[in-house]
Amino acid sequence: ATVHEAVAGGITLFDMAPTYGQGEAETVIGEAFGGHPPVGAMFTTKHLLGSAPPGEVYDRLSASLDESLKRMRLDAVDAFILHGQVGPDLPGATRPNTPLDLFRSAVAPAFERIREQGRIRAWGITAVGVPSAILDLLENGPRPDICQSIANPLDALGGMRRFDEEPRPREIIAAAARNDVAVMGIRAVAAGSLTDAIDRDLPPGDPALADYERAAPLREIARGMGLTTANLAHRYALSMSGISTVVLGVKNRQELSDCLAAEAAGPLPPELVRQIDNALRGDA
Repeated sequence: ATVHEAVAGGITLFDMAPTYGQGEAETVIGEAFGGHPPVGAMFTTKHLLGSAPPGEVYDRLSASLDESLKRMRLDAVDAFILHGQVGPDLPGATRPNTPLDLFRSAVAPAFERIREQGRIRAWGITAVGVPSAILDLLENGPRPDICQSIANPLDALGGMRRFDEEPRPREIIAAAARNDVAVMGIRAVAAGSLTDAIDRDLPPGDPALADYERAAPLREIARGMGLTTANLAHRYALSMSGISTVVLGVKNRQELSDCLAAEAAGPLPPELVRQIDNALRGDA
């Protein structure tokens, strides 16, 4: 029912992955539309490849896509995205990244081969890996059609940060825009850190708790405007230069309604964006 309400509210893109509910999210799409989605509806899916042997890359991507298409009851998706991070691993990493040289030699060619088969219309990356590797890829290629990048007022990656370099999401967005790569803004509310209250128990030291504390000035501004913090955060993301669309992470109709209200209200005035930036930096 939430899926149909999203369509009625003007949502046109559904961002899926096999790991969202262990396939449940994709199954919901298949059940909701029965293989006949509304005209204009678009769908993505992903594959968490990690560091696969080069000779297995195509087969792994292809098999994962086939399973996703079966769950969603689709013949093709609009975009197939490399899940996970691109770049070298930190010592002791529990989830291997996709090395940049593997991406260039095997992953990008595999995506292009799958595109030629008509099973995908575009391909992309999750641009939350090692910043220097992502920037190298965007500037020097092979360039994806799409990248998913952090888009929130804190530039917060939360638990997605698994590298030593400083995060550079705004540089990544700018590099994508320079090179005609469409940007899907993700983590607009930073895993709940940019909301009125975190909706789940988190262990001490969880990055989301630290981000929630850092976001106190944003909550104060939202209260003063009579808005939820999530509403203001989504409008901020929509206001960011270089963002083509913002991915919503909603789990019920109330959250969907709040997001749709944020979109209807539109981007923030530049002076309010500056006020938020200054407040979060401690300048105001």
